[in-house]
Amino acid sequence: MLIPPILPSLAKNSHSDPLNLSAVRQFFSQSDLVHESGFMYREISKRMYERLALVKLEPLYILDAGCGSGEDLYALRKNFSSASIIGLDISPPMLNKARNQSCVLRSSIKNFLKRYLLPHYNKDRLKIDLICGDFSQLPLAFNSIDLIWSNLALHWHSQPNLVLADWHRVLRDNGLLMFSCFGPDTFKELHSTLTGVDGCSYSSPFSDMHDLGDMLINMGFSTPVMDMEIINVTYETVEKMVTDVQSLGGNLLMKENSGPLSKNQLRDVLERNKTSNQKLSLTFEIIYGHAFYSASKTTKSGESIIHWNLEKTV
Repeated sequence: MLIPPILPSLAKNSHSDPLNLSAVRQFFSQSDLVHESGFMYREISKRMYERLALVKLEPLYILDAGCGSGEDLYALRKNFSSASIIGLDISPPMLNKARNQSCVLRSSIKNFLKRYLLPHYNKDRLKIDLICGDFSQLPLAFNSIDLIWSNLALHWHSQPNLVLADWHRVLRDNGLLMFSCFGPDTFKELHSTLTGVDGCSYSSPFSDMHDLGDMLINMGFSTPVMDMEIINVTYETVEKMVTDVQSLGGNLLMKENSGPLSKNQLRDVLERNKTSNQKLSLTFEIIYGHAFYSASKTTKSGESIIHWNLEKTV
């Protein structure tokens, strides 16, 4: 297996440039590479749904922000059959995969309904709208969404505060935001092993859980709840580990036969981390967050807003 190329934005000049949207878009056009690490998206999605099941919610409009190839879109359809669902992603190839899956899903459900349930049904209920765009600048109206769902996508944006601000903008009153992303201990083995070897940093910085919680409060979200867990994944080969690091949000800086470390040098360094059973271990810090939208209680200049409930009395 070949070690994959680095993100193009990071290949140009320095080894610590922040992610930019064109680089992320180009990276996710490598759908086969992203598919390699699909296990993590599926596992975290399952854990997010366990948390969502504890919330009483009947959304009419749902946004999957950073929907990728669309697996979560169809789980959302299953759980909220009457809702209108939108999938948004920055990568056209990933949206094409989501669109193909949507066609297959709609065809199978349509055949089932025709055969067993309803001679006439609302086919628009099965529709999932797909939009290509930046989830920090959503092409959606103010107060238009009841549930924003985002699975392992937020860390792909270099300014999560801008993302959270726009998510807050489009949520309706009492709407729910639920997301997951990587925390700073993700890939910590790479930090400890590689940082300092040649003066370079070998993965992107990830936001801390408490910082994200503060951002939610500052953006006006109500009752934010943050949670974190550590997942350890073991690998038999350096190549497979590096592939997952790349496809899951890391910027492992290396090229075939070029600095700062060659492929062989990198393999030699990482091989030293093998355990007694000849496995490589990699840490993922998973941050979960959810919060509700509530209407602002103050104006921009700081004055309080009081909502009067006037009832006619006899």
